[in-house]
Amino acid sequence: MERKWKTGISWHFDGEAYVRGYKLFDLIGRLTFTEGIYLVLKGDLPDDREKEMFDAILVSLVEHSIAPPSIISARAVASGGNSLHVGVGAGILAFGEYHGGAIEGAMRFFQENVDKKPDEIVKSYFNNKIRIPGYGHRYYKEFDPRSVKMLEIAKEKGFYGKHCKFAEEIEKEIEKIKGKKLVMNVDGSAGAILSDMGFDWRIGKGLFIIGRIPGIVAHVYEELIYEKPFSKRLDEEKEAEYFGVKPRELPEKYYK
Repeated sequence: MERKWKTGISWHFDGEAYVRGYKLFDLIGRLTFTEGIYLVLKGDLPDDREKEMFDAILVSLVEHSIAPPSIISARAVASGGNSLHVGVGAGILAFGEYHGGAIEGAMRFFQENVDKKPDEIVKSYFNNKIRIPGYGHRYYKEFDPRSVKMLEIAKEKGFYGKHCKFAEEIEKEIEKIKGKKLVMNVDGSAGAILSDMGFDWRIGKGLFIIGRIPGIVAHVYEELIYEKPFSKRLDEEKEAEYFGVKPRELPEKYYK
Protein backbone atom coordinates (compact mmCIF):
# COMPACT_ATOMS: atom_id res chain seq x y z
CA MET A 1 0.00 0.00 0.00
CA GLU A 2 1.37 3.40 -1.00
CA ARG A 3 1.91 5.72 1.94
CA LYS A 4 0.00 8.97 2.04
CA TRP A 5 2.89 11.26 3.02
CA LYS A 6 6.30 11.34 1.37
CA THR A 7 9.41 13.41 1.99
CA GLY A 8 13.00 13.49 0.84
CA ILE A 9 14.05 16.19 3.29
CA SER A 10 14.59 14.46 6.61
CA TRP A 11 13.99 11.17 8.42
CA HIS A 12 14.81 9.25 11.56
CA PHE A 13 17.10 6.25 11.22
CA ASP A 14 17.64 4.11 14.31
CA GLY A 15 16.30 6.92 16.47
CA GLU A 16 18.65 9.54 15.00
CA ALA A 17 17.44 12.59 13.07
CA TYR A 18 18.93 12.99 9.57
CA VAL A 19 18.61 16.04 7.30
CA ARG A 20 19.17 15.42 3.60
CA GLY A 21 21.12 12.30 4.56
CA TYR A 22 23.35 14.01 7.14
CA LYS A 23 23.01 13.26 10.84
CA LEU A 24 21.60 16.37 12.51
CA PHE A 25 23.90 15.87 15.49
CA ASP A 26 26.91 16.21 13.18
CA LEU A 27 25.59 19.43 11.66
CA ILE A 28 25.22 21.23 14.99
CA GLY A 29 28.17 23.48 15.66
CA ARG A 30 29.66 22.81 12.24
CA LEU A 31 27.20 24.45 9.84
CA THR A 32 26.21 28.09 9.82
CA PHE A 33 22.49 28.87 9.72
CA THR A 34 22.86 29.93 6.09
CA GLU A 35 24.45 26.59 5.24
CA GLY A 36 21.65 24.78 7.05
CA ILE A 37 18.99 26.68 5.09
CA TYR A 38 20.78 25.98 1.83
CA LEU A 39 21.05 22.28 2.66
CA VAL A 40 17.35 21.97 3.49
CA LEU A 41 16.26 23.82 0.34
CA LYS A 42 18.73 22.49 -2.22
CA GLY A 43 19.51 19.06 -0.81
CA ASP A 44 23.30 19.53 -0.78
CA LEU A 45 25.82 21.43 1.29
CA PRO A 46 26.94 24.70 -0.30
CA ASP A 47 30.54 25.34 -1.17
CA ASP A 48 32.14 28.53 0.16
CA ARG A 49 31.07 30.59 -2.85
CA GLU A 50 27.46 29.42 -2.64
CA LYS A 51 27.34 30.02 1.11
CA GLU A 52 28.67 33.57 0.83
CA MET A 53 26.41 34.47 -2.09
CA PHE A 54 23.32 33.00 -0.44
CA ASP A 55 24.20 34.74 2.81
CA ALA A 56 24.47 38.10 1.03
CA ILE A 57 21.03 37.62 -0.53
CA LEU A 58 19.41 36.76 2.81
CA VAL A 59 21.04 39.77 4.49
CA SER A 60 19.72 42.04 1.73
CA LEU A 61 16.18 40.92 2.59
CA VAL A 62 16.37 40.97 6.38
CA GLU A 63 14.64 44.32 7.08
CA HIS A 64 12.99 47.22 5.27
CA SER A 65 11.63 49.56 7.96
CA ILE A 66 8.20 49.93 9.56
CA ALA A 67 6.05 50.85 6.54
CA PRO A 68 5.58 47.57 4.57
CA PRO A 69 2.22 45.75 4.95
CA SER A 70 3.86 42.79 6.71
CA ILE A 71 5.21 45.00 9.50
CA ILE A 72 2.05 47.07 9.83
CA SER A 73 0.03 43.84 10.07
CA ALA A 74 2.41 42.20 12.52
CA ARG A 75 2.56 45.17 14.88
CA ALA A 76 -1.19 45.84 14.68
CA VAL A 77 -2.01 42.23 15.58
CA ALA A 78 0.49 42.24 18.43
CA SER A 79 -1.03 45.52 19.60
CA GLY A 80 -4.34 43.73 19.98
CA GLY A 81 -2.96 41.66 22.84
CA ASN A 82 -1.59 38.66 20.98
CA SER A 83 1.67 36.84 21.60
CA LEU A 84 4.81 37.20 19.50
CA HIS A 85 4.23 34.19 17.26
CA VAL A 86 0.72 35.39 16.38
CA GLY A 87 2.03 38.79 15.32
CA VAL A 88 4.82 37.19 13.29
CA GLY A 89 2.29 34.90 11.62
CA ALA A 90 0.12 37.88 10.71
CA GLY A 91 3.13 39.57 9.16
CA ILE A 92 3.92 36.54 7.03
CA LEU A 93 0.30 36.30 5.88
CA ALA A 94 0.55 39.87 4.58
CA PHE A 95 3.03 38.82 1.90
CA GLY A 96 1.50 38.71 -1.55
CA GLU A 97 2.07 39.65 -5.16
CA TYR A 98 2.85 43.29 -4.40
CA HIS A 99 4.81 42.75 -1.19
CA GLY A 100 7.19 39.85 -1.03
CA GLY A 101 6.21 38.37 -4.36
CA ALA A 102 8.57 40.34 -6.60
CA ILE A 103 11.51 37.94 -6.21
CA GLU A 104 9.38 34.99 -7.24
CA GLY A 105 7.91 37.00 -10.12
CA ALA A 106 11.35 38.11 -11.28
CA MET A 107 12.74 34.58 -11.05
CA ARG A 108 9.85 33.24 -13.11
CA PHE A 109 10.24 36.02 -15.67
CA PHE A 110 13.98 35.39 -16.05
CA GLN A 111 13.73 31.61 -16.12
CA GLU A 112 10.90 31.53 -18.67
CA ASN A 113 12.35 34.18 -20.99
CA VAL A 114 16.14 34.01 -20.63
CA ASP A 115 16.63 32.40 -24.05
CA LYS A 116 14.46 34.96 -25.86
CA LYS A 117 15.43 38.35 -27.29
CA PRO A 118 15.25 41.07 -24.59
CA ASP A 119 13.83 43.72 -26.91
CA GLU A 120 11.02 41.47 -28.11
CA ILE A 121 10.13 40.44 -24.57
CA VAL A 122 9.96 44.02 -23.30
CA LYS A 123 7.86 45.13 -26.28
CA SER A 124 5.51 42.20 -25.78
CA TYR A 125 5.03 42.96 -22.08
CA PHE A 126 4.50 46.66 -22.65
CA ASN A 127 2.10 46.12 -25.57
CA ASN A 128 0.03 43.81 -23.39
CA LYS A 129 0.30 46.17 -20.41
CA ILE A 130 2.01 43.52 -18.26
CA ARG A 131 4.31 44.71 -15.50
CA ILE A 132 7.85 43.31 -15.61
CA PRO A 133 8.74 42.27 -12.05
CA GLY A 134 12.05 43.30 -10.52
CA TYR A 135 12.26 46.78 -12.03
CA GLY A 136 11.45 50.23 -10.72
CA HIS A 137 11.82 51.82 -7.29
CA ARG A 138 10.08 54.70 -5.59
CA TYR A 139 13.36 56.27 -4.42
CA TYR A 140 16.14 54.99 -6.66
CA LYS A 141 15.92 56.45 -10.15
CA GLU A 142 19.42 56.03 -11.59
CA PHE A 143 20.43 52.75 -9.96
CA ASP A 144 19.61 50.67 -6.91
CA PRO A 145 22.85 50.51 -4.87
CA ARG A 146 21.75 47.19 -3.35
CA SER A 147 21.47 45.65 -6.80
CA VAL A 148 24.85 47.02 -7.84
CA LYS A 149 26.42 45.51 -4.72
CA MET A 150 24.68 42.16 -5.20
CA LEU A 151 25.75 41.86 -8.83
CA GLU A 152 29.32 42.77 -7.87
CA ILE A 153 29.32 39.91 -5.37
CA ALA A 154 27.76 37.60 -7.97
CA LYS A 155 30.60 38.37 -10.38
CA GLU A 156 33.18 37.93 -7.65
CA LYS A 157 31.74 34.57 -6.57
CA GLY A 158 31.13 33.29 -10.09
CA PHE A 159 27.31 33.51 -10.13
CA TYR A 160 26.94 36.17 -12.78
CA GLY A 161 25.47 33.90 -15.44
CA LYS A 162 22.96 34.11 -18.26
CA HIS A 163 20.11 35.18 -15.99
CA CYS A 164 22.06 38.12 -14.54
CA LYS A 165 23.18 39.19 -18.00
CA PHE A 166 19.63 38.90 -19.29
CA ALA A 167 18.35 40.95 -16.33
CA GLU A 168 20.73 43.82 -17.14
CA GLU A 169 19.82 43.64 -20.82
CA ILE A 170 16.14 43.90 -19.89
CA GLU A 171 16.88 47.01 -17.83
CA LYS A 172 18.52 48.65 -20.86
CA GLU A 173 15.66 47.67 -23.18
CA ILE A 174 13.06 49.06 -20.77
CA GLU A 175 14.81 52.44 -20.82
CA LYS A 176 15.23 52.31 -24.59
CA ILE A 177 11.60 51.44 -25.31
CA LYS A 178 9.95 53.38 -22.49
CA GLY A 179 12.23 56.40 -22.76
CA LYS A 180 12.52 56.32 -19.01
CA LYS A 181 14.78 54.34 -16.71
CA LEU A 182 13.28 51.73 -14.41
CA VAL A 183 16.18 50.50 -12.33
CA MET A 184 16.65 46.84 -11.57
CA ASN A 185 15.73 46.71 -7.90
CA VAL A 186 16.99 44.32 -5.23
CA ASP A 187 14.21 41.84 -6.00
CA GLY A 188 15.32 41.77 -9.62
CA SER A 189 19.00 41.30 -8.84
CA ALA A 190 18.29 38.67 -6.20
CA GLY A 191 15.94 36.89 -8.59
CA ALA A 192 18.55 36.82 -11.34
CA ILE A 193 21.32 35.61 -9.05
CA LEU A 194 19.15 32.94 -7.44
CA SER A 195 18.22 31.75 -10.91
CA ASP A 196 21.90 31.47 -11.83
CA MET A 197 22.41 29.53 -8.59
CA GLY A 198 19.87 26.98 -9.77
CA PHE A 199 16.90 27.83 -7.55
CA ASP A 200 13.47 27.20 -9.04
CA TRP A 201 11.22 30.27 -9.23
CA ARG A 202 8.48 28.53 -7.24
CA ILE A 203 10.57 28.80 -4.07
CA GLY A 204 11.19 32.53 -4.54
CA LYS A 205 8.57 33.84 -2.14
CA GLY A 206 9.73 31.33 0.45
CA LEU A 207 13.27 32.70 0.20
CA PHE A 208 11.94 36.21 0.76
CA ILE A 209 10.02 35.02 3.81
CA ILE A 210 13.10 33.28 5.23
CA GLY A 211 15.13 36.46 4.82
CA ARG A 212 12.49 38.79 6.27
CA ILE A 213 11.30 36.82 9.32
CA PRO A 214 14.08 38.13 11.64
CA GLY A 215 12.95 41.68 10.86
CA ILE A 216 9.32 40.82 11.59
CA VAL A 217 10.29 39.17 14.88
CA ALA A 218 12.26 42.28 15.86
CA HIS A 219 9.31 44.57 15.08
CA VAL A 220 6.79 42.45 16.99
CA TYR A 221 9.14 42.23 19.96
CA GLU A 222 9.60 46.00 19.86
CA GLU A 223 5.83 46.47 19.75
CA LEU A 224 5.30 44.21 22.76
CA ILE A 225 8.07 45.79 24.81
CA TYR A 226 7.79 49.50 24.05
CA GLU A 227 4.21 50.17 22.97
CA LYS A 228 0.95 50.15 24.91
CA PRO A 229 -1.70 47.59 23.94
CA PHE A 230 -4.15 48.76 21.26
CA SER A 231 -1.74 51.55 20.36
CA LYS A 232 -2.16 50.89 16.64
CA ARG A 233 -5.83 51.90 16.60
CA LEU A 234 -6.72 54.45 13.94
CA ASP A 235 -7.67 57.97 14.92
CA GLU A 236 -10.85 58.13 12.83
CA GLU A 237 -10.95 61.92 12.91
CA LYS A 238 -7.42 62.34 11.54
CA GLU A 239 -6.48 59.14 9.69
CA ALA A 240 -9.67 57.82 8.13
CA GLU A 241 -12.19 59.07 5.58
CA TYR A 242 -15.76 57.81 5.22
CA PHE A 243 -17.20 57.61 1.71
CA GLY A 244 -20.31 55.53 2.39
CA VAL A 245 -23.99 56.42 2.63
CA LYS A 246 -24.84 59.43 4.78
CA PRO A 247 -26.97 58.87 7.92
CA ARG A 248 -30.53 57.84 7.01
CA GLU A 249 -33.71 56.62 8.64
CA LEU A 250 -34.68 52.96 8.76
CA PRO A 251 -37.91 52.43 6.75
CA GLU A 252 -41.05 52.61 8.88
CA LYS A 253 -42.05 48.98 8.17
CA TYR A 254 -39.18 47.76 10.37
CA TYR A 255 -40.73 49.42 13.41
CA LYS A 256 -44.07 47.56 13.10
